[in-house]
Amino acid sequence: MLRMSGSPASFAEFWPSYVLAHRQVATRIFHTIGTLAGWTLLISGILLRRPWWILAALVVPYALAWFSHFFVEHNRPATFGHPLWSWLADQRMVALVVSGRMKAEVQRCEAIER
Repeated sequence: MLRMSGSPASFAEFWPSYVLAHRQVATRIFHTIGTLAGWTLLISGILLRRPWWILAALVVPYALAWFSHFFVEHNRPATFGHPLWSWLADQRMVALVVSGRMKAEVQRCEAIER
């Protein structure tokens, strides 16, 4: 994994490390399913006034993401060290997955790592 000396000073510094912690396609699939389910639960919970769905909108994405880190990638989720950047990076990663551009981004970050 790309190692930074100290803590990243910006999201731009954080992003390559985040990407490399999500090299496995299965990890990205778990994150994508969780994130999209979370947004669906949040919007539906608000519109239908279902507070439990809003709570589930927080639990489901993290449960799937953490499962993938512990059992697919075998690494530590970035959520623990950088919760806001991790959330923002997840949104960006899901957008890249859905648009079919995440594999190229992983390759770009791997080239930086070398």
